[in-house]
Amino acid sequence: MARAAAARRRGGGRAGAAARRGGAALNQMPWSVPVNTDRPTEPLAPEGVAAIHDGAMRILEEIGVVFLNPEAIEIFKEAGCRVEGDLVRMDREFVMEMVDKAPDCFEITPRNPDRKIPVGGNHILFGNVSSPPNYWDLELGKKVTGTREHCQNLLKLTQYFNCIHFAGGYPVEAVDIHASIRHLDVLYDKLTLTDKVMHAYSLGKERVEDVMEMVRIAGGLSHEEFESRPHMYTNINSTSPLKHDFPMIDGCLRMVRKGQAVVVTPFTLAGAMAPVTMAGAVAQSIAESLCAIALFQYVRPGTPCAIGTFTSNVDMKSGAPAFGTPEYMRATQMTGQMARFYGLPMRSSGVCAANVPDGQAMWETSNSLWAAVQSGTNMVYHAAGWLEGGLIASPEKFIMDCEVLQQIQRYLQPQICATGTEDIALEAIREVGNDGHFFGIQHTQDRYTDAFYQPFLSDWRNYEAWEVAGAIWTPERAHSLYKEILADFEAPAMDVAIREELADFVARRKAEGGAPTDF
Repeated sequence: MARAAAARRRGGGRAGAAARRGGAALNQMPWSVPVNTDRPTEPLAPEGVAAIHDGAMRILEEIGVVFLNPEAIEIFKEAGCRVEGDLVRMDREFVMEMVDKAPDCFEITPRNPDRKIPVGGNHILFGNVSSPPNYWDLELGKKVTGTREHCQNLLKLTQYFNCIHFAGGYPVEAVDIHASIRHLDVLYDKLTLTDKVMHAYSLGKERVEDVMEMVRIAGGLSHEEFESRPHMYTNINSTSPLKHDFPMIDGCLRMVRKGQAVVVTPFTLAGAMAPVTMAGAVAQSIAESLCAIALFQYVRPGTPCAIGTFTSNVDMKSGAPAFGTPEYMRATQMTGQMARFYGLPMRSSGVCAANVPDGQAMWETSNSLWAAVQSGTNMVYHAAGWLEGGLIASPEKFIMDCEVLQQIQRYLQPQICATGTEDIALEAIREVGNDGHFFGIQHTQDRYTDAFYQPFLSDWRNYEAWEVAGAIWTPERAHSLYKEILADFEAPAMDVAIREELADFVARRKAEGGAPTDF
């Protein structure tokens, strides 16, 4: 059914040829960066914002954060912070002075400047699933360890879908490639299969330096041009509670010194790695973020930084992480308030705890995606393809999530709420009057092709028509579309000389041994 439906849509629709990669035709919306004009949901009263801010500042002043990075310790000493071994305490005046230096909005320009993204303001951006070690699809019907081929296929989806704005970490770990050289092969795939904004894992100096050099080569940039503005970013997690490890801080310092963007995202699970109360968990998360951002601003004032939230709760029966819960939604909204208080762009996530792309997967992910909209999030990590709390990546889930992302993009389009003369449509109402219908009048005929959202995956037929067509369930339709996209995928253009230079760099670094694995 899905294949036949896709064949009927090959005429183009709103997406048109420019919105495709290859011949697989989906009725997807064209590339655009959505602008969120809704007023954010703010569950905290002003005194609540003040209380969480004061709590975060007292954590930094009285309790302190461990930095397992000798260079960071020396920088904090130079800045006048109180350092005892690897424990750092800092006054709120220092923290706020540093945070005030960070821009509230910045741009990241990938190798294709048409895919440039603004981070901050009212913009909301969606990224692919990142970092699961395992893969699941409907054909396999089971959870398996991720491979390079799985990773490549998910990168093709990342490039294909216009509602995906940036390529986060590996959409699944290519475990069949040795960890010392995995970053080289996967980044080569990312840079040749996609032309969207890249990410580097801060896992040892070699990985970060290699990725920055590969992004520079892919963009055809001189070293000066690369360092003049952000062309990529890294995202780090603190080791909650109240600790930053060596490789992540090291990677950020290297990125910052070359003018690239940094996102600091504590992973605070209420009841396990943070207080069981959401206000306490958010306050701890804010403290863990701001101390790192203060460090980066001291090193390079004005460096582009975003504050991330990954605050959720655990299942108190089993200790397993839970996502897309009411508590997760509120924590995201609360962190959005705090991000605006500090004047920082914000990152959140599209997440679930479900093991397969079923109803639970979609309601939990939808809860987290709409919480991102409500919170004023600027970067939504893991927006498509995430399962089992981040342990599984699934192409069917990726495509199902993209249907939701398109609906969010349509929801945010201002024309839905336009109130001009033609939108109020008084003459159309007068023409129909008290009898008849609006189907055939000119006002409808002029607008019917794009008046309403048209799905590429949802099936709006009644039960009998759906049954006659084969009774295909949503994951099955998604799997069929996945296969069509892979069959017709065409990689974005890249200059032959640049591709060869990238390949030569990868070969040389492999010969040198890649990166150590004992960090």
